[in-house]
Amino acid sequence: MASTKPGERKLQILQTLAAMLENPKGEKITTAALAARVDVSEAALYRHFASKAQMFEGLIEFIESTVFGLINQITEQQENGVMQAQAIAAMLLNFADKNRGMTRVLTGDVLVNEDERLQARMNQFAERIEMAFRQALRIAASQGQLPEKEVSARSSALCNLVLGRWLRFAKTGFQYPVAEDAALQIALLLH
Repeated sequence: MASTKPGERKLQILQTLAAMLENPKGEKITTAALAARVDVSEAALYRHFASKAQMFEGLIEFIESTVFGLINQITEQQENGVMQAQAIAAMLLNFADKNRGMTRVLTGDVLVNEDERLQARMNQFAERIEMAFRQALRIAASQGQLPEKEVSARSSALCNLVLGRWLRFAKTGFQYPVAEDAALQIALLLH
C-alpha cells in the first residue's frame, strides 16, 4: 500500500465513515469495522482521531462548514427574503440527498450511543438553521412580503419541515425522496 500523508489518511477515514453510514441496515459502525474498511489497524485510526466521537466531530465540522458556507452564498446572492428562505430550504434537502450518510448524522440517528455533546452540537446546528430562516424572513417582512408577527412561526415551520424530511429520508433507508413535493410545501409555508 502506498504511503499517504496524514491529512489524506484522516480525510480517507472520514469519507469511509460517511460511506458506511449510507447503509442504514448495514454493519454496526465500530472502530474495528471502520479500520477494516480503510485497511488500517485500529491503532492507526487512533493516531488520527483520539476517539470515535472525534471522528463524528470531523463529519459534523464538514456538515457545518458546507451548509453554513452555502447559506452565506445564498444570502449574499439573493436580496429577496422569501427567495432566500426557499433557496436555503432547497439546499438543505439537496445536501441530504447528496450526502446520505451525513443525513444520519444530521438527524442524530447514529449519535444515539455516542458522546452526548455530539447530539447537543447537532441540536445547536438545527437552531442555527432556524435562525437562518428567521433572518431571511425578517428581510421578507421588511420587504412587505409577509407580516412581521409571522416570522418566528414560519421560521420554525420551515426548520421543522426540513428536519422532518431528513428524518423520514433516513428512517426509510433513503427510499422516501427527500425533496418530493418539497417546493410546494415550502411555498405554502411562505405565502
